[in-house]
This record gives sequence, C-alpha cells and structure tokens, in this order.
Amino acid sequence: MKSTDAKAPIAYKQPTELEKHGDVRIDNYFWMRLSDKQKLTEVRDKQTQKVISYLEEENSYYEAVTSYTKNFEEKLFEEMKGRIKEDDSSVPYKDNGYYYITSYEKGMQYPIYSRKKENLDATEQIMFNVNEMAKDFDYFQLGGLNISPDNKLAVFATDTVSRRQYFLRVKNLETGKIYTDIIDNTTGGSVWANDNKTFFYTKKDPVTLRSSKVYRHVLGTPSSEDVEVYHEKDETFSTYVTKSKSNKYIIVGSYSTVSTEAQFLDANNPTSNLQMLQPRERDLEYSVAHFGNDFYLLTNKDGATNFKLMKTPVNKTTKENWTDVIPHREDTLLEDFSIFKEYLVLEERTNGLNKVRIIRWDAKEDYYLPFDEETYSVGVYNNPDFDTNIIRYSYNSMTTPASVIDFNMNNKSKEIKKEQEVLGGKFKKENYISKRVWATARDGKKVAISLVYHKNTSLNKNTPLLQYAYGSYGYTIPDNFSTTRLSLLDRGFVFALAHIRGSQYLGREWYEDGKMLNKKNTFTDFIDCSKYLIDNNYTSEKHLYAMGGSAGGLLMGAIANMNPELYNGIIAAVPFVDVISTMIDDSIPLTTGEYDEWGNPNDKEYYDYIKSYSPYDQVERKAYPNMLVTTGFHDSQVQYWEPAKWVAKLRELKTDNNLLMLRTDMDAGHGGASGRFDALKETAKDYTFFLALENKIDPELIKH
Repeated sequence: MKSTDAKAPIAYKQPTELEKHGDVRIDNYFWMRLSDKQKLTEVRDKQTQKVISYLEEENSYYEAVTSYTKNFEEKLFEEMKGRIKEDDSSVPYKDNGYYYITSYEKGMQYPIYSRKKENLDATEQIMFNVNEMAKDFDYFQLGGLNISPDNKLAVFATDTVSRRQYFLRVKNLETGKIYTDIIDNTTGGSVWANDNKTFFYTKKDPVTLRSSKVYRHVLGTPSSEDVEVYHEKDETFSTYVTKSKSNKYIIVGSYSTVSTEAQFLDANNPTSNLQMLQPRERDLEYSVAHFGNDFYLLTNKDGATNFKLMKTPVNKTTKENWTDVIPHREDTLLEDFSIFKEYLVLEERTNGLNKVRIIRWDAKEDYYLPFDEETYSVGVYNNPDFDTNIIRYSYNSMTTPASVIDFNMNNKSKEIKKEQEVLGGKFKKENYISKRVWATARDGKKVAISLVYHKNTSLNKNTPLLQYAYGSYGYTIPDNFSTTRLSLLDRGFVFALAHIRGSQYLGREWYEDGKMLNKKNTFTDFIDCSKYLIDNNYTSEKHLYAMGGSAGGLLMGAIANMNPELYNGIIAAVPFVDVISTMIDDSIPLTTGEYDEWGNPNDKEYYDYIKSYSPYDQVERKAYPNMLVTTGFHDSQVQYWEPAKWVAKLRELKTDNNLLMLRTDMDAGHGGASGRFDALKETAKDYTFFLALENKIDPELIKH
C-alpha cells in the first residue's frame, strides 16, 4: 500500500496496575473498556466519549490510508456480488407435512422464509420477510424459527444489537398476528411441547451471557410467570434445551468443554419433572438421540478418545447400562450420527477427510458414500423425516461449488437437487488446482495444508499466498468452495488452509494436543506450515500473508509476535488477544466456560503459560508486518477493547514503518454485518488490503 500523509492515532496512556500471583502487569490502555450500559446508553459519560472518539479516529485513519483503493474496492465488491445468484432459493425440505424454503430477491439483503403444504405446487405462504423486519435497523438477525406441532404457530428470535441476546416472540401463521408474548435475553432457540401451547427456552445471564436457565412458557401468560425448569449453577457449564427427532422427549442438556449431562421429560406432559439420564462426570461427554425403546449416545466413555456410539434402554439410562453399537476406532473420529427408521447414518473423519457411512438396522448393508477428490467437504443435513429412505447431504471442495444431493439408501441412486451457480461467465472448475500437502512440525508431527490456485499461477518465491487457520475448540475448518476467494485466485494468489492442532482434523487427540498447556502447538504448527511453504518454493516472506478470526485472531497475534519476519501482511479479525486479562475476569461474557479450553489463570501454572503467549502481553519493541485488525463495537464473544488495546500497544512499540490499521464496525458484533451484501463489502475491504500490498490493484482504479 502507498504511504499517506494521514497520521496514525496515538492512544492516551493511563497506567493501570494489574497484580496476580505476585506478578504485576502495567496496562496503559485498560481505560478503553466500557460496560454494556455505557455502550448502549445515548447519554455518554466522559470515558465513553473518549473511547468512542479513539475508535472513530482509528476508523478515520483507516479510511484515509485506504482512500486511494476505494474505486478498486468497489469493483471487487461488484465482482464478488456478480458471482452470486441474487434471486436464489434453497432446496425445499419437508417437515411434518410442509415444504420449507428460504429465498432471496434481487437487490435484497435478507432472506424470505416461506412454506408450501404437502407438495411443491401448492400456494406459497410467506412466514417471514426479513427485509421488511430489518428496514429500521442497522443490524438485524432473525433466528430460532420453530414451528408448533400443529403447524399453526412459529416462535422466532430477533437480535438488533449483535450481542446474541435474542428476543423471543410468537406468530400465528394462519392469521399473521404476532402475539404479545415477548421474552428477552434468550439464546434464540426454543422447543415446543406436543400440546401446541407450551414451549421451553434458555435464558442468558445478563452480565456473563452464559446460558444458565431453562424456562417453560405457556401462550397467553406473561413471561414473568414463566416457570424455571432448570438452573445450571456451575459457572463452567452452560445449558440448552432441545427435542428428540422422535418428538417424544424434551431434553435439557448441560455442557462444559470436557463434560456433558442430559435430563429429559415427556413432550406430551410438559409439566412433568426432569429425569436424569446420566449425571455429569469430568471427562465424560455424551450427546443423545431417541429411537424406539432406547437412547443412543455419541460418547467418549471407556477412554473412547475418538468417540463411539452406544445405546441404553429409556428406563435404564445410567452408564452401567450402556452397550456398544459402533465401537471406538483409533484411526477414525466419529463426529455425528442420524437415525432413520431403517438406517443408521454415521459422519466420520479419517486421515482428515469426511466420510458418510450408511448401515441398515437389520445389518444387511454397511457401506460408505464414494468421494473421489483429494480433499473435499461433506455434511449430512438435518433430515427431519424419520420414515424415509432418502438422506440429504451437501458436497463441495475447494474447486467444486456446493451441491445439495438426495441419496436413496435403498437403491443407492442419487439426485443432485441443486448445484451452486457461479455467475459472471468466467468460472470453470477445470481452471483451478486443489491438492493437499503435509508439513513436518518441529516435534515431528505431520500437519496437512489444503491448497487451491489457478492453473496459470506459477509457484515460486514471487507467488502471493494467503495462509488461513483457526485451531481452537476442536473446530475443523472444512475444505470448501468460496465464490469470493476466486477474486484472489484469479489475481495469482494461492490460498492455503492449514489444519493445525487445536482442530480435530486428525481426530480428538489433534484437538487435545492444541489446548490448555499444549496451546503453543497451534501457533508453532502454523509457523512451521509457513516455513514449509517458503522452503518448498510456493512463496516467500515478501509474499506470504496470514489471516484468522476470533480464536484464529489470537493465532494471528501469536505468530506476529513469534515470527513477524515470515509475513508481509496479516489480518486479525475480531481477535482474542488479551487472553490473560479476559480469562482472569469472570465477569466478562463467556469466560468461566472457557477454563477447560485455555486453562484457569487463577492457577499460577496456567497464568504463567497463558501470559507467555498472550499477544497483548507479548508485544515487544521490534518490527511487525503490515497489519489490519477488525472488530465490532457490540461483540459479545471477543470484546472490542481487546483488539483496540492491542493496536494501541503495537503502535507504541513497533519499530517499523509498516501499516497498522484498526477498523471497528460500530453497529455490529462478532459475526460482522448482518446483510449479505454488507458482509461482502467487508470481504472486499479485506482482500483489497492484501492485493494492495501485492501491487495488484488496477492502475486506472487508483485514486490520486
């Protein structure tokens, strides 16, 4: 990017002394932290005004530095938008006698939810037009759509702040009337009992945002009279409520990082008492489905690190009654399962690749769906119908657009219901190359890297390469297709997805080896992948870029401190970078439930370890790469002040003349903009950052 006359903001320093275990940290930017009340009030106190002014100064600096790229950024946005079928709709799925459809209209930001009774030729009934609902809001999210068993009512959830604190309301789908019932501060989900008048929902703690209580609501009664069904008092656990696919049971679950617990009640008798399935035990995890006279459990019981499937009679549910259905395998992670009347469907992962296994209950058949690409992503849909021989799944790869496929488990025929259209007339699958390579980490472990690039791109030290990863919570980023990514690939970039430890790409142990006191493996894996790509002539330090968000933003902060010389540019999106201060403060949303992911710094061993990699604490007086940091003012997952403080400290200490920019969306939270086109504009800004550093902006589009 070009130099600019704009001067970077210098944040005010107000030292705050933070002491723990005899260790004193001086935080010069602790003052940037505002409470929710301060953020949401219209009358701003002195500190609130000071914080907002600083964020606005950073936004103004970003706009000034990038002003010359605005024409190109707009072209990039239109290019990305031009690949999308704007008047698109989902493949209809059938549930309880109705086909449900999600559609978009040309030029509209938000979806329309509709349904048709019994067959697809029936009259379409629009349930929710989110464009109408969102028109008066800068941010709007509709979620939690839940139809009553008699198909007449819908519970729906709305969030207009982007803190994932949803209001629940009920709409009569026959009359269009929205009931006066309104419930605040929920997770957005709900579950109907079978009487069509009672539903269950989960409320959040207003301060920590932990989902802590399950309530029962009866239509027509004030929410103040709702009955508390369950209170999860352990601050390291959260709770939820769901319904079995059989519609027979309401299940109330509690979960932490390493332990789960489920209770259940009869969905036909919503006022009945909860029954315990299996009391919680540390390091015992299980999830529940119901079929016939049994509960089926995906569990790690008996040291089943990669999980196995067990079952137990509904009237004898404790663990001594559990028996194996699918035993544990050392080389295969059992990720999920779906139950049908005649079939059991398993979602597995072996050597990093998804597999779908289909087994008849009568044991006459047991086979895998065939997939032939070197790397790909497949996922089984919800499939709400129980009595069916059709399983719906999605398939895509880094070069293959997403398809929705119906597979007949009886005759093994398949029907592609929809393949993602890439408009614009330029995309051809055969123009792109995808492959998987394996880097050797410093401790000898092999780390997979999925690569995709245009066939005309020469691989050498001058090739720009964007390396992406996440690496936490056991979440595995799929090797999927992206229409927006084409804007990089068509301009000569290679995209590399590093499957580092902290994910479950190579099974549960891959996750365990990248958390708690093994967390640094996540960072060194990413760095060792970077070195592999450089050493094998895919790119060089001058053309290597890195990107990650949330916990992946922590990864970006760590690699920037550990090996800044490897990267020409880094984007850290909503980054979790002030790890020690956040994890030591249990009043911050979601902290206590994270102790088994990062460690509890109230224990000195974990305090010392976390501090040794926490990006904010490890900023040093040295040169850093070009960096763009993004955040949302209303972020509930990673509070905005973490990236804001981090940027301020980097500005204070860095010794280089490279770019450092902070972009704050003052209307959004962790997920960014809510409208589909607004989200594309954010992606265009990010890609412009990388392309400008590579001097790949069309000269005629540069503002002088």
